[in-house]
Amino acid sequence: MANTQRNILWKKRQMRVRRKIFGTPERPRLAVYRSSKHIYAQVVDDTRGAVIASASSLSADVRAEVKKGGTLGAAQRIGGKIAEAAKAKGVGRVVFDRRGYRYHGRVQALADAARKGGLQF
Repeated sequence: MANTQRNILWKKRQMRVRRKIFGTPERPRLAVYRSSKHIYAQVVDDTRGAVIASASSLSADVRAEVKKGGTLGAAQRIGGKIAEAAKAKGVGRVVFDRRGYRYHGRVQALADAARKGGLQF
């Protein structure tokens, strides 16, 4: 399969998930992005187009705890950090946006850690 075809299928999957999800001030969207080396999470209010809280495996405090950013351990740390940051901003309930990724592996680990940290999906 050519790279362009793979990208087209990726975008279709991403938009299929995103079409059903919208972040409001009462229940913002928890968006996850993962690359081969790092994982990122943001809590977004789509009505204002504003990021409420964010966490990534590139931040200094996470890099001190985890050697590599593309591991399950890093995803769990980011899930805990995003839950802390969202709670500090007064957010307790979110809508989970997996952005076309399967709910498996690092994405699932991040979501489970965020739930453990107190966020409700």
